[in-house]
Amino acid sequence: MGELVFVGLGLGDEEGLSRRALGALRAAGAVFAEEYTATAPPGTIERLGDALGRPIERLGRAELESERPILAALARTETVALLVVGDPFAATTHVALRLAAEREGHSWRYVPNASILTAAPGFLGLMPYRFGRTVSLPFPVSGFAPTSPLEQISGNRANGLHTLLLLDLRPEEGRYLTASEALTILRERDPTGAKIPEDAPIAVAARVGRDDVRGFYGPFERLRSVDFGPPMHAVVVPAPELHFEEAAALERFRVGPG
Repeated sequence: MGELVFVGLGLGDEEGLSRRALGALRAAGAVFAEEYTATAPPGTIERLGDALGRPIERLGRAELESERPILAALARTETVALLVVGDPFAATTHVALRLAAEREGHSWRYVPNASILTAAPGFLGLMPYRFGRTVSLPFPVSGFAPTSPLEQISGNRANGLHTLLLLDLRPEEGRYLTASEALTILRERDPTGAKIPEDAPIAVAARVGRDDVRGFYGPFERLRSVDFGPPMHAVVVPAPELHFEEAAALERFRVGPG
């Protein structure tokens, strides 16, 4: 039976890998990478493959969710590594793969790394334990405009909690939902501001973990018109009441009048 090693890449390029992670990748007989839950900076996977002296095979969403390529590799290779942007078990797909490997009699190992779930709040200066349920916002689909993200944000606000909003991406199409697009979608589904008032403060963390990381903070309507730069973006809807240290930290990212 084989061993499946889940290796977190973190939120930057290959320089964010720990020595333990590099050792696990070097020891693996086969190395796969997935970038459908998040993407690494351009060239990261190629440079890492060169450093390892072996190719890293990319897996798309359908391939990873089918579990077949990983299980087939485990059947013929003693150790298989799966490289994941961020932290491997922040995505339920990877937990499902772990369980599938166990059912086939394989063991697994976990090499964690930074996750947007904690890095975005930390970068913005918000207290992680004041966050409620994380919300995902998909690309809009004609004829389908779910209000559940708004309901979850509103529920968090009612409980005095912040909301981390993760934005959809389709790397194979070169499409990434931007923060300004996300705010526009939310306003279209909440035109009266019943769930998120027009003057509600919003924070955006762009490219967390990379050298060109930037933060933005300001009223909902002001941030809708901001250019946040290249992906990836994460949106935070803060609680109505901020701790004084959170308020001071966010002021560092205040966006001026448009």
